[in-house]
Amino acid sequence: MISKVLIANRGEIALRIQRACREMGIKTVAVHSTADADAMHVRLADEAVCIGPPSARDSYLNVAAILSAATITGADAIHPGYGFLSENAEFAETVEEHGLAFIGPTAEHIRTMGDKITAKTTMRALGVPLVPGSDGALPDLQAAREVAEKVGYPVLIKAAAGGGGRGMKVAQTADDIEEAWSVARAEARAAFGNDEVYLEKYMNRPRHIELQVLGDAHGNVVHFGERDCSLQRRHQKLLEEAGSPALTDAEREEIGRTATEALSRMGYRNAGTLEFLYQDGQFCFIEMNTRLQVEHPVTEMVCNVDLVREQIRIASGEPLGYTQADVKMSGHAIECRINAEDPETFMPSPGTIKVFHAPGGLGVRMDSAIYVGYRIPPYYDSMIAKLIVHAPTRAEAIARMQRALDECVVDGVKTVIPLHQKILADPSFQKGDYTIHWLENFVAAQQAGK
Repeated sequence: MISKVLIANRGEIALRIQRACREMGIKTVAVHSTADADAMHVRLADEAVCIGPPSARDSYLNVAAILSAATITGADAIHPGYGFLSENAEFAETVEEHGLAFIGPTAEHIRTMGDKITAKTTMRALGVPLVPGSDGALPDLQAAREVAEKVGYPVLIKAAAGGGGRGMKVAQTADDIEEAWSVARAEARAAFGNDEVYLEKYMNRPRHIELQVLGDAHGNVVHFGERDCSLQRRHQKLLEEAGSPALTDAEREEIGRTATEALSRMGYRNAGTLEFLYQDGQFCFIEMNTRLQVEHPVTEMVCNVDLVREQIRIASGEPLGYTQADVKMSGHAIECRINAEDPETFMPSPGTIKVFHAPGGLGVRMDSAIYVGYRIPPYYDSMIAKLIVHAPTRAEAIARMQRALDECVVDGVKTVIPLHQKILADPSFQKGDYTIHWLENFVAAQQAGK
């Protein structure tokens, strides 16, 4: 079993990993930039090592500094969390070349799924349904026109190495495709150093459904149900729930079986999430995240499983020890991401936390690393907390989240809590009647009404 884990991350996810390690009797090493010297994950770790200045490039993305910290502290494993180096195949390889366990998938699978074209080709061969579109990268504009005519407008031009909504442009008609092609390639080149793009049919009212899976090194793969992550603004998730109010039990069982059979044939190891667009009863694979997701707590709440603990067990070589039949889902869970942003303009709001009160009570969980006096640095992601609730039914979960949001106090910076309160009170959300375009329209309507 792993005895000491270096956590190559910061904030709430670093603290989340620490908690799992502590309960397993595993020592932890926190790495941090100079801007995070007073961060909670640094305070609570068994050991801490400063790895560079505030810039992520010089600290949390500094592979040499992270490996040096692991060496000098005697860590025998590294957990990358999410973001930063979590889906960097070269990092995973380097970690294992240095004799350390990488608490995540193999470098091969990270590399395969990190390129969206290769990921789609792989999943097609494994029998997973895809969004209609190009078979691979588009060599030129003429090829894009031909595929678009074949699948029908509107279409979406997407960066092969993309993520987070960058390098994605919609062409509503043939008149738009040249501009979409040019802009998507330019954004992809600037963001990822790779201007390869591909084309997909643009679905006008889909939901974003993702499936949580775990695989061990012994050929066992299970899933832990789906999450509905359709509430997004500019392709950034804001609220997630498990399970989806749109799926039937039969659909849930079908996509779970399809996904686990595919990943079992791949020999997939550790945690992963398959993402689909779902419309009119059809699932279409779009990508796979080879890491722990931000929204993993809703799955933990409905399945009563510690996914980080399972990741560590798998990285230690242990078998899952259970089958799909042993995984039981109960009740409903909702997660609200609490970002330090203006709830109307969405401009980041770094600053010092003057008052902080976390809500409590039955079925309420707050994952956060902030505290009174903590200064939110301007260098990193604006998410400062995740508020998660669990209840027997979706209606009860909504009521519990409304109560928890009302209790939550964060003073000193602006947050998106008021926006969450409006979303939870909206009749369409309460009925579960929304798509990936709903939140953009909701925000626009709120702003127009002022």
